[in-house]
Amino acid sequence: MEANALLSRFEQEFGTSQLPVRFFHAPGRVNLIGEHIDYNGGFVLPAALEFGTTLLIRPRDDDMIRLVTTNFDFQRNVNIADINHAKSGEWTDYPIGVMVELEESGRGMTNGYDLLFHGEIPNGAGLSSSASLEVVTAYALLILERHGIDRTDIAVLSQRAENRFVGVNCGIMDQFAVANGKEGHAILLMCDTLEFTHVPFRTDGYKLVIGNTNKRRGLVDSKYNERRSQCDQAVQALQSVFSDLELLAQLSAEQYQANKQAIVDETVRRRAEHVIAENDRVLQSVEALKANKLERFGELMIASHESLRDLYEVSCAELDVMVEEALQVEGTLGSRMTGAGFGGCTVSLVSEAAVERFIAQVGEAYEQRTGLRAEFYVCNVGDGVHEITEQIAAMKGEA
Repeated sequence: MEANALLSRFEQEFGTSQLPVRFFHAPGRVNLIGEHIDYNGGFVLPAALEFGTTLLIRPRDDDMIRLVTTNFDFQRNVNIADINHAKSGEWTDYPIGVMVELEESGRGMTNGYDLLFHGEIPNGAGLSSSASLEVVTAYALLILERHGIDRTDIAVLSQRAENRFVGVNCGIMDQFAVANGKEGHAILLMCDTLEFTHVPFRTDGYKLVIGNTNKRRGLVDSKYNERRSQCDQAVQALQSVFSDLELLAQLSAEQYQANKQAIVDETVRRRAEHVIAENDRVLQSVEALKANKLERFGELMIASHESLRDLYEVSCAELDVMVEEALQVEGTLGSRMTGAGFGGCTVSLVSEAAVERFIAQVGEAYEQRTGLRAEFYVCNVGDGVHEITEQIAAMKGEA
């Protein structure tokens, strides 16, 4: 929706006021490689997307918080004093969870607000619609309440909101990428220490194509927490050899191979094997990108998908079909599932000249094999959360 249409919807919901409506935007994210590594303390390589969540927000002269979205019918009105008890199981849990964490950190709201969210991220697709909601809320409220902006702090606070209030035991990667994205760059993030660097993502002649399987998945209802538990079991088993081990990805591939027999359970061992190998693939991918070896990067994407399918077992038939069909298209360097799995999206690196053919060919084959109609997004890598001041300037110019 254009800025004027969003402002009209805002005023339709909340009325007009002397106080200004401010616009904020947080992107979705795609993880290029490094899946199910964030909660294991290793390296990941996400990138922010250009599309995401737009928030229109205006202060109120009372203590009411009113939350509306263009995406769902459910709305919520809650007094600031009652936010700790405002969990509903609906989309509003994400921004309200952030408000609770801000309050507990001593940066609570001094007055009420009207908030209108407009999401461009397909819900449940694995492109971090929840992290986008959380981060844009935290960023906007910190600015409006005149607090300092620390993007790492925003990511950690947003993750904490999802862990504690929403009840999803997610890692830090999604919120971190949404907060710290940079146009034309991926983010190499060490999830254990939160050290990061922006890695130039030069893909001249190639495009990222995200394929949405439209097989919905929900983290709370999936086996995500089960995989986390299995990784914890692997750590406990390996502590018989490495007494100081806290997270799986703290081990090198050599250390793991020499001691993997300490993990008796075969399923748990397969989970650990994926984590160790995937962590190494991230570092190899960064070297490939720095050397502009896109073919090598594509090979690592394919290896990542195979590991997620066979060792970590978080893929599904729909994701596998989409990757298989993507790799049949001449000009596709690599393809893999992205996100937590069990549905959602794939990400492929495709020659610019082949993109139209890719979308037509993969879309047709996918529908024939699964009965589902896929959606495709040709993406550029964008910036992290920010205020959209140009929207206001443009509307003033039209007035």
